[in-house]
Amino acid sequence: MKPLDKEILEHGLNFNRRRFLSSMSLGIGGIALGSLLMPNLFKGGHDEADVLANGIPHFAPKAKRVIYLFQNGAPSQQELFDYKPKLRDMFGQEIPESIKGTQRLTGMTANQSSFPLVGSFVDFKQYGQSRAWVSDIMPYTAKIVDELCFVKSMYTEAINHDPALTFIQTGSQQGNRPSMGSWLSYGLGNENKNLPNFTVLLSRGIGNGQGVYSKLWSNGFLDSVHQGVQFSKGEDPVLYLRDPEGLNRLERREMLDHISQLNDLSYQEFGDPEITTKVKQYEMAYRMQTAVPEVMDLSKESDDVIKMYGPDCLVPGTYAANCLLARKLSENGVRFVQLYHQGWDQHGNLPYEIKHQAKDVDQASAALVMDLKQRGLLDETLVIWGGEFGRTSYTQGKLSADNYGRDHHPRCFTIWMAGGGVKPGMVYGETDEFGYNIAQNPVHVHDFQATVLHQLGLNHEKMIFKHLGRRYRLTDVSGKVVHDILS
Repeated sequence: MKPLDKEILEHGLNFNRRRFLSSMSLGIGGIALGSLLMPNLFKGGHDEADVLANGIPHFAPKAKRVIYLFQNGAPSQQELFDYKPKLRDMFGQEIPESIKGTQRLTGMTANQSSFPLVGSFVDFKQYGQSRAWVSDIMPYTAKIVDELCFVKSMYTEAINHDPALTFIQTGSQQGNRPSMGSWLSYGLGNENKNLPNFTVLLSRGIGNGQGVYSKLWSNGFLDSVHQGVQFSKGEDPVLYLRDPEGLNRLERREMLDHISQLNDLSYQEFGDPEITTKVKQYEMAYRMQTAVPEVMDLSKESDDVIKMYGPDCLVPGTYAANCLLARKLSENGVRFVQLYHQGWDQHGNLPYEIKHQAKDVDQASAALVMDLKQRGLLDETLVIWGGEFGRTSYTQGKLSADNYGRDHHPRCFTIWMAGGGVKPGMVYGETDEFGYNIAQNPVHVHDFQATVLHQLGLNHEKMIFKHLGRRYRLTDVSGKVVHDILS
């Protein structure tokens, strides 16, 4: 007898539902008692409302995939998209108490003796048929405003980076919840069995970089097959994907087949879904050995495409390279591609740093939108650009016309979206003349999340997973779809 066969044969005599029922003589009374002692004994999975059948959405989707260009650290809307000339007119004057109100402040400005207003150092112009205001440090974005839907009235409860970032990504400030990409993987399943549903790409600019942690692409309490897979720069974009030294591909295949047999036996004994999840992950890694190098290969990209994204797209790990890779992953069926670009936390030296951050992301972000459009992919791909909250209209610390900073501001911030059934050439929501409070059409983080799910054919109130006795969803207990921005 082969050692493996013997191992399978001698696999432990562990307690399972079959053995439990046998020990109770399979009587009606025993079955009733069994259901009391083991409530999940006869439950074959989650409640019917908790899952979708084979990745079929609740209704016809407008989008199939999402590319989320997350600007980590919170870009200052006053320097990019939310034009407020009054701040220049009132330069150095105290923000009126009627505007500031009783807003919660961070520990960095709570003890300031004054809160002088500061207008943007950069000029703005209106562009396109939509007449959207865009600053001069975003010239490429300015050219595509008629493809974009600006939402200027986003708001959140979180005032510090980690809870705000965790909130917009997972729907909770505390963490240990599935991220948006994981929810979409869970609800919609695979488009390409050779690539993960959810991938993560990281880059960094020159500014203060807030931390980006793996909890942001965690599967939380969902099966681990829905966890985001981080791609890195270098020869091994996905760690541990290569065959171990001394093991060829055929031997790797045989090893996986044997592991699958053992895991299948374990699943029959325990009924633990994580066992089958591990098998799926092993198989995915095996298939990715061929698929990932092909996706990472830029040699087939035309000179026009390279020129569109800019020369940095040939430098692995840059924002431009990640945008181009995002397009390749998306067109190959990856459901959710998450980019994080760090460096937007400008509490000081904002004029210098934000110019460089804008230069890092402006051309490539616009190129991604236009590249998707020319390939006929924009209509089915929802592109999102934005951070975790906004920036204050008053300065943090010392003030001068060419050197100032802005503190965190959860009351209002700006994002933009493109494609995926979102109305192009639209500006939604407004802030007051100080850029401090929302004047019309507020959009909460949960509203934003509900809208993203809706565009992929998912009802956020039905996308539920039962865990530890509670029914969880991405939007927690709130959120409404913002139909006004949808075509």
